[in-house]
Amino acid sequence: MAVSSLLEIEQLEVEADGQRILAGVDLAVGAGEIHALMGPNGAGKSTLAATVMGSPALSVTGGRIRLDGQDITHWAPDARAKAGIFLAFQYPESIEGVSVVQFLRQAVSARKGTDVSVLEVRFAMTEWMERLGMDPTFGERHLNQGFSGGEKKRNEILQMALLEPRLAVLDETDSGLDIDALRVVGRGVRTVREAHPDLGVLVVTHYLRLLEDLVPDRVHLMVGGRVVESGGPELAARIERSGYDEWRS
Repeated sequence: MAVSSLLEIEQLEVEADGQRILAGVDLAVGAGEIHALMGPNGAGKSTLAATVMGSPALSVTGGRIRLDGQDITHWAPDARAKAGIFLAFQYPESIEGVSVVQFLRQAVSARKGTDVSVLEVRFAMTEWMERLGMDPTFGERHLNQGFSGGEKKRNEILQMALLEPRLAVLDETDSGLDIDALRVVGRGVRTVREAHPDLGVLVVTHYLRLLEDLVPDRVHLMVGGRVVESGGPELAARIERSGYDEWRS
């Protein structure tokens, strides 16, 4: 793998509750690139995303994960977040009593390693909400409380914009979304990347629809805990047409 890669995953093996889920994954994402990870249910896609973020529920039994050439295989999740890894969840949690602006102030302060004022966060939020086509009152609402699927995704894109990560991992962020909400995700990520062109993106998805708005540089197919084929956007179209049967044997 190229040393210049933003994210390097090399022969990664992962277990959960004594069961092997990832069986030697190799994958590299360069700065400014969008990579899509596809595969059938149970292939290990979300496990890979969670491992990159450092989930304590998973045990790395072999291989390495590097960010900007630095070995982060056994780093804690908060250390990875401070280093610039952002994870968009499949089902974002709601936090009653904590407003979006309060949450973002804490998150941005942790990312930058310094106390950021509410005024500074509000200013950045206002600018980004305008770019993302969001209601300016959104920041006062409690985090994800009563949010629609599209609103939750807009909120995650807003978080990504303010946190300015090096790498964004979108774990089945399109799950359960309608066409309009999918476009919110695709266009939102594109808007953030216009401001931060070096942002690397790894998107875990089952569907070609999201990739029509968020056009990937590379597509990786995972089956049985391994990446079995990689290619350009045409690989996603091939999977959409034919399914996974030819790779299951």
